[in-house]
Amino acid sequence: MCGKNKILVRTSWVSTVGNAFLSVAKLVIGFVSGSLAVVGDGIDSASDVVISVVMIFTARIVSHPPDKKHVYGHEKAESIATKILSFIVFYAGVEMLIVSIRQTFNAQAKELPSLLAVYVTVFSIVGKLLLAYYQFRQAKKINSSMLKANAKNMRNDVIISLGVLVGLFFTFILKLPVFDSITGIIIGVYILYSAFGIFMDSNVELMDGVEDVSVYDRVFEAVDETHGAERPHRVRSRMVGGMYIISLDIEANGDISLNEAHKIANDVEENIHRKIPNIYDIRIHVEPTGTVHSDEKFGIEEF
Repeated sequence: MCGKNKILVRTSWVSTVGNAFLSVAKLVIGFVSGSLAVVGDGIDSASDVVISVVMIFTARIVSHPPDKKHVYGHEKAESIATKILSFIVFYAGVEMLIVSIRQTFNAQAKELPSLLAVYVTVFSIVGKLLLAYYQFRQAKKINSSMLKANAKNMRNDVIISLGVLVGLFFTFILKLPVFDSITGIIIGVYILYSAFGIFMDSNVELMDGVEDVSVYDRVFEAVDETHGAERPHRVRSRMVGGMYIISLDIEANGDISLNEAHKIANDVEENIHRKIPNIYDIRIHVEPTGTVHSDEKFGIEEF
């Protein structure tokens, strides 16, 4: 297993253990204290445990070497897993929303939750902050879209727990237990919003796109700085496991030798590597200067 996958697995295990502990604590104390908002926060943490298990399983798939069916390797399993994570988060949000709405309109008299709910929520905020920081740091280190998505989810969990704390504050101050249920509804809506964001972010890589379109400007700069290379066109870039696959056509003097054309292509490739980190592969096609092109469906060219 390569270094990236080791970090992915280790980070996922830390997330699994940390979220499992927080989830059990919030669910138990939420039921004991009678706070629906804390129970909802515990359900959200339980979904994080499922997410972490998915991440561990995905890391195993990503570590498989390329084969005849997957000549680019298995790195895109990470993007597929990120999409799955969005559905898990969405399901948790729907469940939270349904339970909170039912509780809000329940005609039975509601009792004030105990102060245990406040204590476990404060403890959860500290724990989630530490986990989110760790996930973000590791995601940046290996440029993992899956870890970034999970880190964002944990950052949202901190906001959720802060919302629970605010709801509990007003519940105790105003002596209105209904605020606990209303807070649960707000949390449910926020979880749904978070799920939609993760879903949309994962579309970019699955649809062979790039989030940072400035990568094309850097490709053009690399060609412009290469002696003998002209008119970059049909430039395409897509992501695989957080790394760029770049394809482009360039023009060169049609009278030079094959060796000279090969050197120009190599120089372009080296310049691209220098300007763009995390390159998975580069493909450069060299054409004679002045080649007439029909309308090209894919790629862009310098204007």
